[in-house]
Amino acid sequence: MTRKLISSGSTFEQEIGYSRAVVQGDWVFVSGTTGFDYSTMTIGDGIQAQAEQCLRNIESALKQAGSSLKDVVRVTYVVPDAKEFPACWPVLRKYFGDVRPAAMMIAANLLEPRMRIEIEVTALKQAR
Repeated sequence: MTRKLISSGSTFEQEIGYSRAVVQGDWVFVSGTTGFDYSTMTIGDGIQAQAEQCLRNIESALKQAGSSLKDVVRVTYVVPDAKEFPACWPVLRKYFGDVRPAAMMIAANLLEPRMRIEIEVTALKQAR
């Protein structure tokens, strides 16, 4: 079974020593992904803008892995302030409303105070 490593170009991947995603067989494991635009290493203000960018980043990693958001079976959300989480629900519904993966939200500090959300997913590639 071949293992494929996916990179987003984020400086964090090199500095910390991880991959944006790992493909193992039909499974795709996407690391915790923040709202940084990795091409510019900038981050938007607020949980909604960051959730949107997180999911664009995840979508890109899944595409490189030969998968898509439709294949997501598990998602974990990490937010530093649980009270902010409902503000990003419309964004999450936009991307996962029809997919409806198993989900969990954890309130915990993130690496940097500007980060308002981090999202991790697991996908199982489906025959198309």
